[in-house]
Amino acid sequence: MSDKYFKIAVLPGDGIGPEIIKESIKILDVIAEVFQYEFKFEYGLIGAEAIFKTGDPLPEETLKICRNSDAVLFGAIGDPVFDNNPEAKVRPEQGLLKLRKELGLFANIRPLKTYSSLIDKSPLKREIIEGADIQIFRELVSGIYFGEKFTDPEGAYAYDVCKYSREDILPIAHMAFQEAQKRNKKLTLIDKANVLDTSRLWRKICQEIAQEYPDVHLDYMFVDNAAMQLILNPKQFDVIVTENMFGDIISDEASVIGGSIGLLPSASIGEKNALFEPIHGSYPQAKGKGIANPIASILSVAMMLDHLNLEAAADKLRQSVEHAIENKYVTIDLNTKQYYSTSEVGSFIADHIKYSEKSYYNFENVKIGKSTIV
Repeated sequence: MSDKYFKIAVLPGDGIGPEIIKESIKILDVIAEVFQYEFKFEYGLIGAEAIFKTGDPLPEETLKICRNSDAVLFGAIGDPVFDNNPEAKVRPEQGLLKLRKELGLFANIRPLKTYSSLIDKSPLKREIIEGADIQIFRELVSGIYFGEKFTDPEGAYAYDVCKYSREDILPIAHMAFQEAQKRNKKLTLIDKANVLDTSRLWRKICQEIAQEYPDVHLDYMFVDNAAMQLILNPKQFDVIVTENMFGDIISDEASVIGGSIGLLPSASIGEKNALFEPIHGSYPQAKGKGIANPIASILSVAMMLDHLNLEAAADKLRQSVEHAIENKYVTIDLNTKQYYSTSEVGSFIADHIKYSEKSYYNFENVKIGKSTIV
């Protein structure tokens, strides 16, 4: 990987995936222009789109593109055709699970931040959520999602095995401890150690390696209590680490704190590869309507830029997103009275990256809901 040239695998996927990815590419094009970088984009099929065209939710050609890239930019997967058919043997989600496994993406990192101008969009009270800033580390390639699965041919019973090894837990635990050292030096392990052997293994290993991080306070919380505490007092959390299924559920619940799941980005990191995606799904009901919130995907681009050691570009991108939010230049999920389309929000953010305060957008007109003046 050179200092200026980067190969990006682009997997738009299903539903609103192509629409939000289009805005992320728009952002990267402007970043390339402003900071003198070059991004080469290679597109691949995944999910329902890949099944419809090839019969495979993760074609080998897509996997090859991802392995040969500096980073993977991912949209969303999922389609009602499969969601509503419990008999379907091939599903879009299988493509993403296989991709994570094949690329060794063991750590999913999901930051949660509240924006002061959007606090009233959250169903929680301002005094509860204002200032909440949480980093969630979710193990991504083991546990129940990847364990042995079986369904009785007669449909009488089924099972999914949850299995973890020391080798599965150590890498992400170390990452979470190291992140806690950079922040407020508090790490919470979310588990179900009162019931599950796998959770007791997680707790044992985290207790062992905590000795290597004496400046970090490690505490524990059962997942059912954690689900309540995220709503009652989210500011008590700094860094969270947890297993695959608990992390999936907890991080989606946490999206309510910020007011919209359309704001939350994520990074999936392995030893050699990295993938960046919004945490929301394919939202098929919104497909083609121009109402999808592109901010989570755009903030995933910021995480990708950090990963590529392009911190100045990442900082500028985040500043531009905050500028859009503060000026209420957002999609309908964040402002039902005065809202803008997916592409308009992407263009507004891209324009601020390029021009900053010299933007051609007339902000007084933006604030009172008039058309912008060029």
